[in-house]
Amino acid sequence: MIRIEKVQDKKKLKEFIAFPSTLFRDDPNWIDPLIIEREEHLSKKNPGTDHITWQAWVAIKEEKIVGRITAQIDTLHRELHGADTGHFGMIDAIDDPEVFSALFAAAEEWLRAQGARKITGPFSLNINQESGLLIEGFNTPPSVMMPHAKPYYATAVEQQGYTKGVDLIAYWMKRTDLHFNPSLAKLMERVRPQVTIRRLNRKKFAEEMQVLREIFNSGWQHNWGFVPFTEREFATMGDQLKFLVPDDMIHIAEIDGKPCAFIVGMPNINEAAADLHGRLLPLGWAKLLWRLKVSGVRTARVPLMGVRAEYQFSRIGPIIALLLIEALRDPFKKRGIDALEMSWILETNTGMNNILKKIGAEPYKHYRLYEKQL
Repeated sequence: MIRIEKVQDKKKLKEFIAFPSTLFRDDPNWIDPLIIEREEHLSKKNPGTDHITWQAWVAIKEEKIVGRITAQIDTLHRELHGADTGHFGMIDAIDDPEVFSALFAAAEEWLRAQGARKITGPFSLNINQESGLLIEGFNTPPSVMMPHAKPYYATAVEQQGYTKGVDLIAYWMKRTDLHFNPSLAKLMERVRPQVTIRRLNRKKFAEEMQVLREIFNSGWQHNWGFVPFTEREFATMGDQLKFLVPDDMIHIAEIDGKPCAFIVGMPNINEAAADLHGRLLPLGWAKLLWRLKVSGVRTARVPLMGVRAEYQFSRIGPIIALLLIEALRDPFKKRGIDALEMSWILETNTGMNNILKKIGAEPYKHYRLYEKQL
């Protein structure tokens, strides 16, 4: 017998957060998320909860937790994509179709009660946070803020009637493999005089974060499932970036003094936290800080990049992106960062996918966003 229980108190929330660590215990590529971060993510401290309402459940079999799921309603998503939309996320379970079926039944019943007729996901908790179900690339660890999964998840989700919405691609590139062929280099030199690439101004950090937010919302507004970042969400993200990301790993491109694009490179926290088992006490904090600030990490991720909509289909739009990628090369070299993940890129973003392949990046992980009509 499978019993589904709502997550309604702190004890059950802790069990909900801890379950994947048990499930993936024998997976050499699993990295435990930081428990304190997950607890804050699933609390009112997450600014996304200003517009997201969610509910979580766990599946219990023989008095052990064997699965989990969330369902959520995002009012910003509904404003843009219809008042009948809803989402699922944070799906993890043992290899048992009945467990998946019971979990999705609970999530879908809750979503119907919220007026949802179309479900997309997985999101944790929306598309601007962890998104997608890993369907290819199980043999390497996830980068910071990227999900991991079991190979049987995709089949189990599809058995519940979910079909492909769109795929997300993560690219891997060694720093030394970054190259610009003669034709790209020529275009970059032609455009370079028109574009100013500058570092983030930490003295105006709050203002700079809102500049990045405006560029991101402009550049991503026509993408699949787009939801804009709110001011509070980006301010909160800025507080994290201020602590984790050096100034010379955030660059802004300007044309005629107007910001038109940006890129953020983030040290791979997962690499630094791999042996902490999600715990920062008693000595985890010290180890994490030492590895990030002193000994350094060897990998990084580019989690945020954006080009204003008016430049995306211009001749110089792709070249601006190349100039920003180039700007990260020296800061990475200075810190001994040997390789980076660029993620995620929509499979429909043909221009960016082609650019990344041309400069030496290889697609190495694929994630899928699903949809279902109720």
